[in-house]
Amino acid sequence: MSETRGARMTTDDEQRAAVWTLPNAISGLRLLGVPLFLWLVLGPEADVWALVVLMISGFTDWLDGYLARRLNQTSKLGEILDPVADRLYILAVVIGLGVREIVPWWVVVILPARDLFLWCLVPFLRTRGYSALPVHFLGKAATANLLYAFPLLFVGDGVSTFETLAKVFGWAFAIWGIGLYWWAGLLYAWQVRKLLADRDRRAPDLNAPSKPADPGAGAA
Repeated sequence: MSETRGARMTTDDEQRAAVWTLPNAISGLRLLGVPLFLWLVLGPEADVWALVVLMISGFTDWLDGYLARRLNQTSKLGEILDPVADRLYILAVVIGLGVREIVPWWVVVILPARDLFLWCLVPFLRTRGYSALPVHFLGKAATANLLYAFPLLFVGDGVSTFETLAKVFGWAFAIWGIGLYWWAGLLYAWQVRKLLADRDRRAPDLNAPSKPADPGAGAA
């Protein structure tokens, strides 16, 4: 029994450390869309194609997570690539919107400022063996609001009735998204403070050899 459990734990550890998986490949392709999006927005100003890139990014964001769970290919690298891709797309979009003067520059500054604030917390996490905190629902909700807002703001760069409605709804999503984005950041900071206050809490060592099961653990 202990040998079976140890083998299962070893397999799980190997899966967590895997790099060449289908979900990670999709995440890598998603990252390649960031410079493409910026070029489309700032170069030829091909907004329709830029929106297509954003739509594909949103679909692949769902797809890599779905495949990771379905194929049992969740990995540490995948957990890092997913939020990094989200943040890079948010940064690319706000830069594009700012340069095109669709949004004021305070929006361009306030979103990356939140990520810079969180990056400053990483060295404190590393003192306890963690590389990042798990993504919670509020952060995903904030990202979803922003990724809805940005295409609408692009579409709303005009004077027709449809474009005006797109701008109104775009700003509604943007304001909620910015608020939730910073609220999530403050919650992450609170989690770090609680982690540092608990002197005995450290990240589990995935490279440590699996301990044999207690022979009496399954006894009734």
